[in-house]
Amino acid sequence: MKSFVKAVTFATLLAAPVFAQDTPAPADAKVYFVNISDGDTLSSPVTVIFGLDGMGVAPAGTEKENTGHHHLLLNRPPLGEGPEGADELAYGLPTDDNHIHFGGGQTQVTLDLPAGQHTMQLVMGDLNHVPHATPITSDVITITVE
Repeated sequence: MKSFVKAVTFATLLAAPVFAQDTPAPADAKVYFVNISDGDTLSSPVTVIFGLDGMGVAPAGTEKENTGHHHLLLNRPPLGEGPEGADELAYGLPTDDNHIHFGGGQTQVTLDLPAGQHTMQLVMGDLNHVPHATPITSDVITITVE
């Protein structure tokens, strides 16, 4: 039985790249920040409201055409850039302090951010937290927290 489980696990790992980033996105879909803009100076805690046009929000794990869920990239290079950029596009977004997942279908968050400059970018992910075949991303914005 153990060898069967190992074989299935190995086969799944080999197949994963084939399915990575293959979820189509509507051509007109866009994600954006509703209540904050590039260059804003704010006080902490900061509430961030996510906007989405051209598709729907669905919790992670939900396989439904033209849907996805939000991710917030915080204080890191834009999606696909930096040391982990290629992996983000191919295998999905990690969960850490710089990749905040909203797999429950949430459309806003309140963050306790330290004073200083912070960059943010919204990214839609498919049911497996992988950016769509044509990634749906907001512009990267920089805010200052006083």
